[in-house]
Amino acid sequence: MLLAALYCLLCSFRTSAGHFPRACASSKSLTEKECCPPWAGDGSPCGRLSGRGSCQDVVLSTAPLGPQFPFTGVDDRESWPSTFYNRTCQCFGNFMGFNCGHCKFGFRGPRCTERRLLVRRNIFDLSVPEKNKFLAYLTLAKHTTSPDYVIPTGTYGQMNHGATPLFSDVSVYDLFVWTHYYVSRDTLLGDSEVWRDIDFAHEAPGFLPWHRLFLLLWEQEIQKLTGDENFTIPYWDWRDAENCDVCTDEYMGGRNPANPNLLSPASFFSSWQIICSRLEEYNSQQALCNGTSEGPLLRNPGNHDKARTPRLPSSADVEFCLSLTQYESGSMDKATNFSFRNTLEGFANPRTGIADASQSSMHNALHIYMNGTMSQVPGSANDPIFLLHHAFVDSIFEQWLRKYHPLQDVYPEANAPIGHNRESYMVPFIPLYRNGDFFISSTDLGYDYSYLQESEPDIFQDYIKPYLEQAHRIWPWLIGAAVVGSVLTAVLGGFTSLLCRRKRNQLPEEKQPLLMEKEDYHNLLYQSHL
Repeated sequence: MLLAALYCLLCSFRTSAGHFPRACASSKSLTEKECCPPWAGDGSPCGRLSGRGSCQDVVLSTAPLGPQFPFTGVDDRESWPSTFYNRTCQCFGNFMGFNCGHCKFGFRGPRCTERRLLVRRNIFDLSVPEKNKFLAYLTLAKHTTSPDYVIPTGTYGQMNHGATPLFSDVSVYDLFVWTHYYVSRDTLLGDSEVWRDIDFAHEAPGFLPWHRLFLLLWEQEIQKLTGDENFTIPYWDWRDAENCDVCTDEYMGGRNPANPNLLSPASFFSSWQIICSRLEEYNSQQALCNGTSEGPLLRNPGNHDKARTPRLPSSADVEFCLSLTQYESGSMDKATNFSFRNTLEGFANPRTGIADASQSSMHNALHIYMNGTMSQVPGSANDPIFLLHHAFVDSIFEQWLRKYHPLQDVYPEANAPIGHNRESYMVPFIPLYRNGDFFISSTDLGYDYSYLQESEPDIFQDYIKPYLEQAHRIWPWLIGAAVVGSVLTAVLGGFTSLLCRRKRNQLPEEKQPLLMEKEDYHNLLYQSHL
């Protein structure tokens, strides 16, 4: 009944996430390289007449890139979005969206002036109605065609440089699955040749900001789809988990008793069809995923390669990650040592911070552990556990930001792998967002985590107590300082008293003696000895 009601809501709400706007998928937009659709509120491009934004040239970063990608001009994602568009809507103030028709994250209201803060909660803290609503929203998104966005089924070259558009409809949920595939796919070099060492959202500094934006847009999409403006993605706290706590029919789907690789028939998700999972097939055909169904969702948690991933992450692993003060270091890729990002992503040992290609830990460990669709990077977002998992990863990122309060220039400005510099636009989002824009606290983006709210700084515990402990260690010095201070106070007090007394008795300036009387001198000397 809840699901039917949600379907009825669909016609009343329009979505506004990112990716390829349907309004910009025409040959005219592609050949002119302009994506500046009108805002419905006043009919002008980017809502210009209402002061919401204007159509402007895209200004690309010129910062040098790292050496990992040795090509130029072979991948549509290079210098995003310039292959497709070089003019887009640039929104003013708190307006946002491909046509400036919506509000920035953390704002709402007709003029986007009202601040708001939503809270993401542990999925096990949701009431039964709240949990069932979340599952119903997922199902609704899976079976509802996105009204505002389409996916390209060919490269810009295969589209004859925009003259022959190749786009396809996609569901709201699968739009994000395709997005995750597209950002991490291999580069097609022609004649079945590919370049695999490329990823615009993983293995480099942009990993955490990119997925932060991904979740925010997905959350916003569901809010618009359902009309539930307070919807937030729940998280799964997997610290110290001995198994997949959410892999039950009550939550994200249990194991099929007849086939351990499939989900239980009683699960919400047993009938789901996945997309964008056949990377080698696309590579051999020099083609893009076109969004067609490729079979059921696969998952067999725990029956994975235990040599690569011996266990799920522990609380100690998380604490060690948070102890790493450097966001990035060295080559800023998966071979980086002592990097918070690389350790949290799972390419470095969570006990030493040293990169280890033979192990998959932290974030990566969860993907490997699921032993199915979620274990292959491009198609991993097919599994809805992806959302719960990345929400918790994002919360650890948030803890690090709150612990060190880094300035934005801590995020690398130059020499990161392609697509990961601070001012690089994130692939494949339209409107445009820079990596550095999301290297800020979640509260500045309008959301928080319930367990971080519960652990807000205790003034005594976090500020006063450490000073008291330090004072205890140096108390002998403090006592000595107090004694010296008392002596100095007595001296200064006596000196001040003497001056005041002399001032009361002083002569007019022209009649003052040039030398101090002997008695006064001895009085001062006495006070000084004290």
